[in-house]
Amino acid sequence: MKNAETPVMKLLIYGAMSSLGGALMAEFLRRQHEVIVILDDLNALAPRPGLRTKTGGLGDAEQVLQSVAGCSAVLCLLGAVAPNDPQAQLQITQALVGGLQRANIRRLILIGDFAVLDSAGPDQAEQLRKAEQIVDLLQRSPLHWTLVNAPHSVAGLTIEHFHPISDSLEPGVKESVRTLAGVAAGIADELSLNLHLGEHINFVS
Repeated sequence: MKNAETPVMKLLIYGAMSSLGGALMAEFLRRQHEVIVILDDLNALAPRPGLRTKTGGLGDAEQVLQSVAGCSAVLCLLGAVAPNDPQAQLQITQALVGGLQRANIRRLILIGDFAVLDSAGPDQAEQLRKAEQIVDLLQRSPLHWTLVNAPHSVAGLTIEHFHPISDSLEPGVKESVRTLAGVAAGIADELSLNLHLGEHINFVS
């Protein structure tokens, strides 16, 4: 039963089948928000109260518009939807900015390898350039955006590991699950409290 005093958000997630995506789904559902995830296979997730799946794309603003209409906010895990492809991640951001503006949705959280903005190695010049272009694109948009450094991804973790966190997990796995759950909780706070608008943040060292 929903707490009538808690505002319910309708959140859409791209890249939800990643380890952090699983943590985010579990955290938002725990807070009784409505969660929509974009999937190629609509049967990839078991049914849960408050969780809905739909197909959608990030190829252009029209595809984004079709996916996000009616939502309160959008989260996109760039490393999950376009891994190791800075150019594709820039194009996805362009599509998100255009689609969200047309859908009159202002809140966007982008999660990716943005630590390069603080410290880039000699072999990360192209990644840095694309990250700076993403920031410039967002700064010129009317969106209320936040960039979040992606935590270390752990293969094989799903929403089942986070809802709830089991004491039967192996110590190394449990530590990763707790770290990702903490990042997910921080991102949920960013949305509910409208924190760090127009900023780049990091939850883990």
